[in-house]
Amino acid sequence: MDNFWVAAAWSLLPTIVVLGLFVFILRSILRLDRTERRLYAKIEAEERAKRGLAPAKSDTSAG
Repeated sequence: MDNFWVAAAWSLLPTIVVLGLFVFILRSILRLDRTERRLYAKIEAEERAKRGLAPAKSDTSAG
């Protein structure tokens, strides 16, 4: 019976590892996108201020 649980654990391990990698990569992509959007908005605000334009409308519902 002990071999059954060892085999079950070894059969689930690759799935768990792939899931962990997937979550890590997806989380990294989402964080990178959020940071890039924030930086782009900052640069756009600076450029608009240089040209004397009104601040761009910000979408606060996006979170």
